[in-house]
Amino acid sequence: MTTKAAPSSRRAGRWARTPKAPYFFILPYLLIFLTFWAWPIISSFLMSFKDSRLGASAPYALSNWSRLVEDEFFRTALRNTFVILLIQVPLMLSLATVLAVALNSKLLKAAGWFRFAFFAPLVVGTVAYSAVFRLLFNTDFGMVNRALTGIGLPAVDWLNQSGPAMSVIIMALLWRWTGYNAIILLAGLQGISEDVYEAASIDGATPAQQFWKITLPLLRPTLLFCLVLSVIGTLQLFTEPALITNSGPGNATMTLGTYLYQQGFRSFNFGYASAIAYTVAAIAAVFSIIQLRLFGRDS
Repeated sequence: MTTKAAPSSRRAGRWARTPKAPYFFILPYLLIFLTFWAWPIISSFLMSFKDSRLGASAPYALSNWSRLVEDEFFRTALRNTFVILLIQVPLMLSLATVLAVALNSKLLKAAGWFRFAFFAPLVVGTVAYSAVFRLLFNTDFGMVNRALTGIGLPAVDWLNQSGPAMSVIIMALLWRWTGYNAIILLAGLQGISEDVYEAASIDGATPAQQFWKITLPLLRPTLLFCLVLSVIGTLQLFTEPALITNSGPGNATMTLGTYLYQQGFRSFNFGYASAIAYTVAAIAAVFSIIQLRLFGRDS
């Protein structure tokens, strides 16, 4: 008569027979991951429940989270971020789609040079190009106002009025990110078989019908990828409003990223900054889930 080994002893036996070398190879990465990624996330989340200005002895409470509901500056930053999101992202993806179709055309000569030219803005450092945009739209000696006055139009106080300042931020983002998304969409276009278009042409479909009935539906997974990345990036927007308009005039271009920076590194209220950061992460997660549910079906 034989007796069955207990489950714990069987698991111990399997572990004893498992090679240990792979675990030692990944151990350095796991230590770095836990030290510089997992622990900071956990620590900042715990910090969001404390008033960090009171030091380590501060009790855990919900004061930072309740402050978010009442904070007028947070609502302003949230509203400005959504304005940029709702205007810039759809416009950028529309331009990127048109640009990708043009770059994919067989009629385009020197396509490689054009692709590099439209991707080049991403290579420029964010600080450098933000400084250039601030100079271009300077009220007194900027090239944009000189061009406007040169054709008989009045100069615009771009950086000291809320509407024009927001327009400058949106134009800067369009200049930097449209080509990047166009290259990603171009890769998606090149994954569509030419046989589909040939069959549509034989059936009498016009180029416009092919674009709406073939190109866009088959490009939907790539468009969804660009949309999710663009929304997350816009919610984290910091450099352009901080360096081009300094979040002004007033707080007209203050975003969630710049307000988080102000609370964390100017007011040294890291607890409240952590609460803002996790709120931004939650909003990004909700938006991503909604987009995947609405646009990711059958893709």
